[in-house]
Amino acid sequence: MNVSGHNPVRIAQGHLILIRRALGCARKIVGVRIFAWSVCAWILAGLGGPVYGADNALDNSAGKGGGNGSGNGYTLQLRDQHSAPLSGVVVEVVAPLRAGQVQQVAVMDQVNKQFHPRLLTIMQGQAVSFPNSDDIRHHVYSFSETKRFELKLYAGTPIQPIRFEQPGVVVLGCNIHDSMVGYIYVSQSKDVLTSDQSGTVQLPAYAQQVAIWHAQQTQDIDTRRIVTVTELQQSGSAIVETQAPAPRNTFSEMFKDHHGH
Repeated sequence: MNVSGHNPVRIAQGHLILIRRALGCARKIVGVRIFAWSVCAWILAGLGGPVYGADNALDNSAGKGGGNGSGNGYTLQLRDQHSAPLSGVVVEVVAPLRAGQVQQVAVMDQVNKQFHPRLLTIMQGQAVSFPNSDDIRHHVYSFSETKRFELKLYAGTPIQPIRFEQPGVVVLGCNIHDSMVGYIYVSQSKDVLTSDQSGTVQLPAYAQQVAIWHAQQTQDIDTRRIVTVTELQQSGSAIVETQAPAPRNTFSEMFKDHHGH
């Protein structure tokens, strides 16, 4: 026994017992943690397989067309009511989600008293510049519900392009030259195709529905015909009934005749 009256041997033994208990608890805690991490790793490994597999499956499905045509998509043939190949048909892939706004400014020029191109396809929200490449002035305007606007008599290029916020069809005219008629098709989808001289377009493999429109269709100018790709594959082609443009004196007369009011 020391001067203070405590037995140093017993104190040392007591400390040793406490240390052993602490080490035992530490081993148990570490063991639990190691086991928990092992379980988490096993669960994550099990979940990781199907998640990555789903992504790959989606990629493969998009590449192979998901049952819509071949891996490269589907070639659609457009014809008129006389079975002749029809060019200038707009085919828009109906997308479930609206595409984002396009920042690039499209161009509708005026060359030799004609709109160039005669048909311009853009996306909803996109802006269009209307340069006048002729050596005479033009007065461009539209009565269309999709976008009513007017660019009064001008030469050169207007400073501010015009933005088309609503989807639909815009018929263009010139107040000075009645023979000038142009069209702007404003789409909601990023996939908008126009049939070539052979009357064909190449649909993407993931297309399920398409909207079909033509400037000379017998239907109202604003009407788009919605068709499933399955229907098109069964029929082999899409028929668009067209009519020759009627003689007219003014752009406004042509517009009202085509719209029925």
